[in-house]
Amino acid sequence: MAQAVRRGVLQAGGLPLEFPATALGENLMKPTAMLYRNLMAMDVEESIRAYPMDAVVLLGGCDKTVPAQLMGAIRVDIPTIMVTGGPAEPACFRGRKLGSATDLWHYTDDFRAGRMSEADYSELEGALYPSAGHCTEMGTASTMTIVVEALGMALTGSAAIPAVDARRLAAAEATGRRAVELVREDLKPSRILTREAFNNAITVLMAIGGSTNAVIHLIAIAGRAGINLTLEDFHRIGAHTPVLANVRPSGEHLTGDLYRAGGVPALMKELSGLLPGDALTVGGARVAANFATAQVADRDVIATLAAPVNPAGAIAILGGNLAPAGAVIKRSAATESLLRHRGQAVVFEDIYDLGRRIDDPDLDVDADSVLVLKNAGPKGGPGMPEWGMLPIPQKLLRRGVSDMIRISDARMSGTGFGTAVLHISPESACGGPLAIVQNGDPIVLAVERRRIDLDIPEQDISARQKRWTPPRPHYRRGYGAVFLEHVLQANEGCDFDFLRRLPDEAPESEPLGFLNGWIGGW
Repeated sequence: MAQAVRRGVLQAGGLPLEFPATALGENLMKPTAMLYRNLMAMDVEESIRAYPMDAVVLLGGCDKTVPAQLMGAIRVDIPTIMVTGGPAEPACFRGRKLGSATDLWHYTDDFRAGRMSEADYSELEGALYPSAGHCTEMGTASTMTIVVEALGMALTGSAAIPAVDARRLAAAEATGRRAVELVREDLKPSRILTREAFNNAITVLMAIGGSTNAVIHLIAIAGRAGINLTLEDFHRIGAHTPVLANVRPSGEHLTGDLYRAGGVPALMKELSGLLPGDALTVGGARVAANFATAQVADRDVIATLAAPVNPAGAIAILGGNLAPAGAVIKRSAATESLLRHRGQAVVFEDIYDLGRRIDDPDLDVDADSVLVLKNAGPKGGPGMPEWGMLPIPQKLLRRGVSDMIRISDARMSGTGFGTAVLHISPESACGGPLAIVQNGDPIVLAVERRRIDLDIPEQDISARQKRWTPPRPHYRRGYGAVFLEHVLQANEGCDFDFLRRLPDEAPESEPLGFLNGWIGGW
């Protein structure tokens, strides 16, 4: 794809030069790639600022690389355009097309419950990733690539093209050509990333049944652009935006099917009554013009506003005494009967405690219990790993239990599902109310009322908070120490406090290089 971008730049009369950015291997980095998103954003920002570039093409594709690149480029504010890697070819196992991870979660539960043999599981493992590309379902990678197009920072129709489709290379080449034109037009991110653009992105996020991780990333991206995006913005827009994309884990199909059904332009045309159509895009046209001629080719994949896949919306924003600064739940991938529930807490102090006890036959848990994980947030994880989809205890899996309420200050993979309350803020490692929950405490989830509550007397909560002591910091030196000192909470995007743009703050000027300074002095 980089070679295709280079060809496009050359065709338009520019000089293409590749440069690398920090590599974030989403499923390999310990404890999570999210710990390093801000580091990659700093790397991208300083590289663009320091070198004499007229424009930049951001080439990424997975959960943290896409927001990191945008966060870095926004602060420099030179002409910028993004092209992403595209979803992989879907695996096929026993005659069924698989989502990269959504179906893996299901099969893993079958394996843990004894309903699937080790030999069958090994066969599944061998079949799971047949090609290059990111997640095939509406995980965080697919979500973020689509959100970038909705923001106006990628060419129209490019986000959902499969990774192995020749049209993805054509889109990359067109992106290279457009990058040179952006310089001539002096079209910068600051003109594109407006409040209206973020409204469009949130609307599309809700309509695709997108990942809860996008809430954090969009808040962080907006913060770099000087826009104060809050959880209430997601509630305001999400409250009247139904799910239209019938894509796993909120539906049945895969991201490649969405592309074949008309892609993001067709979806946005269905949403036209909910979108600010005059927002400018990196292609030079307004949003409404970009989807004016789009058509839906498959109504089983892209539904109408009148007959949506899920009228209730994808992501709900919660408050309550357990989440005074907010929490999220992906209601489109949750169990409807659990969205109003009262149960007793089964508490795990951290991921190691969970690992030791979750499958203990003597664990005091039943299907009505509420699984609680602490110390998994931005500081407690550290980095806020995707641990929020806590595993169902093995003894309950064997009884046929497939979902129960899980709450934490962690994130959840966009490929995940189930009734998981995530991003609880403030996190437990900072002394948030989650820190003082004890085994047996009654917890009440009421999604329609937008609340998650610890149902004990207020004086007991206050007394416990007074006795609480903070955990020992994970890092005392290096980047880890910088992260712990400066990372914001989930409701503020988990960016570093010193990297958010202040209102009306101009971009920093580029420093003079050796040659610039020498010529100027001479």
